[in-house]
Amino acid sequence: TCCAALSGCTTTRPALAPAPWDQRLAELQHANAWQLDGRAAVAVGTQGWQASLNWRQNGVAAEVHLEGPLGVGALVLRETPQGLSLNGAPPSDTVIAQLQDRLGFELPLDDLRYWLLGVPDPGAAFDMTRNDQDRAQQLTQAGWTLNYDRYMPVNGDLLPARLVLSREGVRVRIAVDHWEGLR
Repeated sequence: TCCAALSGCTTTRPALAPAPWDQRLAELQHANAWQLDGRAAVAVGTQGWQASLNWRQNGVAAEVHLEGPLGVGALVLRETPQGLSLNGAPPSDTVIAQLQDRLGFELPLDDLRYWLLGVPDPGAAFDMTRNDQDRAQQLTQAGWTLNYDRYMPVNGDLLPARLVLSREGVRVRIAVDHWEGLR
């Protein structure tokens, strides 16, 4: 009779409980090595463009590849302690101006490292609302507003799959296809 009683029971695997926000925030703000592959669509006023996006973060160094359709308009940014370089040129103070001319707006590269992970830059004030999964839903920082539309499971956590950055006539949509190596 015990077996008959047990056969009517079903077992379900408990869902992984998300880490509390404060713990998750600290872990992601200190994440040293990660990469993502995705796509970016940018609208600046009436102009727009789309590109594949590959971001590789390794400690304080980052390498960002943006490539338009058929390889048109490829940009490779490298940020290291020595400075920011564009397309293999040595780091220079003029890179930010060159980048702004090419993109049509000032890319918040230092902040974006954190925003892509769904957390604010720890070095600046911010406002944020969280969704029912205790993840960022809307983040306002450094004059930008970020809306996190969708998350994806990555190594037992949820990381942004789709976000929209907007500021004064600039709208950047980022769709992440793949996360890797978050530690």
